[in-house]
Amino acid sequence: MKKILHYITYQTFPADTANSLQTISNLKYFVKNNYEVNLYFPLREKNSSKELENIQKKYNFNEIINVFGSSHPYPFGKLPFFDRFFYHLSHFLWARKISNNFTDMKNKGDYFLTRSDWVLYFLSKKNLNIIFECHQYSKLRNYIFKKVSRLNNVKIIYLNELIKKEFNTTPQKSLILASGVDKELFQNIPKNKKIENKIVFVGNLLRFGKQRNLEKIFSVFQNLEEFSLTIIGGPVSESDRLKNIVRELNLSNVTIRGRLSRQETINEILSSSYGLLINSDDKHSRLFTSPLKYFEYLAANLKVIAVNFPSHNLLPEQSNIYYFENDDLDSLKQSIYRASENRFIDVDIEKYSLNNRVKQIINFFNH
Repeated sequence: MKKILHYITYQTFPADTANSLQTISNLKYFVKNNYEVNLYFPLREKNSSKELENIQKKYNFNEIINVFGSSHPYPFGKLPFFDRFFYHLSHFLWARKISNNFTDMKNKGDYFLTRSDWVLYFLSKKNLNIIFECHQYSKLRNYIFKKVSRLNNVKIIYLNELIKKEFNTTPQKSLILASGVDKELFQNIPKNKKIENKIVFVGNLLRFGKQRNLEKIFSVFQNLEEFSLTIIGGPVSESDRLKNIVRELNLSNVTIRGRLSRQETINEILSSSYGLLINSDDKHSRLFTSPLKYFEYLAANLKVIAVNFPSHNLLPEQSNIYYFENDDLDSLKQSIYRASENRFIDVDIEKYSLNNRVKQIINFFNH
C-alpha cells in the first residue's frame, strides 16, 4: 500500500523560480519511491495552472502527481501597494483555509511536507506528521518555531548549519540536508561535446528582486579572450539589459541566452567546462543558500568558480571549487586561471542525487 504525501505550499506553478523547480524535482522522487503525492498551491498568478500536463511540460518530468490548485480570493498580487503586508495577510488566510481540509482522524498516517510558515503553524496543532523545509531565516519563522518547538509531530529540515544557528529556538527533531540533483538528467555525459574554457551561469538573474551584479564581471572577459561566458536565466527585462551591456562593451565571448527550457538548460551545462556561482552580497546569499545549480554543475563534471561566501564554504566536494573574493575582479580572473590548471575531481554523484535526498526525508519521517 502506498504512503501518502501532502505537499502544501504558497508557491504557485508553473513558475520560473529555483524554488518551484526544487519542489517539483523532490516530488518526482517521492513518486519514484512509491508515494502517492498530492500537491496543493494557490492559483494566485495569471499563469498559474492546476493542469498536470502544464506542470510536467514546464519541469520536464512524466511522473503522476495529484494537483490541487485552489482559488486565491485574497489581496496579494491584486493591489499595487502594501505588497509585503498583503503577502503575509493573504498567505495566512490561504494557509488557514487549506489546513482545514485535514484532520488527525482523516489523515492519520499521512505525511505532510511544506515550506509555508503558516501551514506549519496550523497543521502542527492538528497532531499531523509534518516536516518543514527551512531555506532562510525570518522573524515570523523564528516566532512560529518557538510556538511549535515542543510538539513531537513537527520536524525541521535546514539547508545548512548556518540557517539553523540563526534561530533562537528550534524543534527538537531536525536534520541538515542540502539540495540535490536530478541525476536522470545527467546520464551518459558526452565528454567529447564539452567546449573547452566555456563558463556557464544558470539561475534567475534577479534574486529577491535585486540584480546579481553579473555585469560587474563582464570587464574581466575583455582580457580573457580564450574563455567564454554563457548566461542563462530571466526575467526577459534583465536578460535584455545584460545583452545591451554586452553589446556596448563589444564582447564577443559573452553570450546572454535568456530563459531556456529545462532540457535546453541542461544541454548548455553539459557542454560547459566550468560553472559560475555568483550572488549579490546580502545575508541570505552569504549564509543560507545551498544552490541547486551547484549540484547540477557537479553532475556535469564542471569545475566551479564561486564567490567566497560562508554558505558556499559549506558545500560538499570543495576540491572542485575555485574561490574569488566578492567585487574583486582580479581575484575572479585568478580563480578562473587556477581552475583551468586543474582537472575535475571525480565525485560519487549518487550521494547528492534527489533520489538519495528523498530517501533521507522518508527516513526522517519514520524516526
